[in-house]
Amino acid sequence: MRILTHRKTRGKRNRTRHEINAERQPLHVLKGDVVRVVRGDDKGKEGKVIHVYPKTGRVTIEGINIVKKHRKARRAEETSGIIEMPAPMDASNVMLLDPKSGAPTRTRARIDTDGTKERISTKSGDAIARPKR
Repeated sequence: MRILTHRKTRGKRNRTRHEINAERQPLHVLKGDVVRVVRGDDKGKEGKVIHVYPKTGRVTIEGINIVKKHRKARRAEETSGIIEMPAPMDASNVMLLDPKSGAPTRTRARIDTDGTKERISTKSGDAIARPKR
């Protein structure tokens, strides 16, 4: 068997194509977090994260990045038309809000005394609560 010399596939000979594509990116936001948009057309707006896409590194926020979708009726009682819906945006364009001041902040992790990991605001040092599921 010939040894692969291509840079793109070196060291990945035994991994399938789908396994490489299914790698997930670590994200700093979770579903239910309140975030502020720091880049893009909706800069400065705040909203709640309604969906997180870890494979692509994107998040959907309610009321932000609204696009128009042309929808066809699937059943007889439905109506066709143009509906407005939030589209996913890159997670790097949003920041979590500090619980004390309400300003956007970066986060770091800390292990509690009971062994659970919690998110800490870098601005105030307060813990950012995980959203309820």
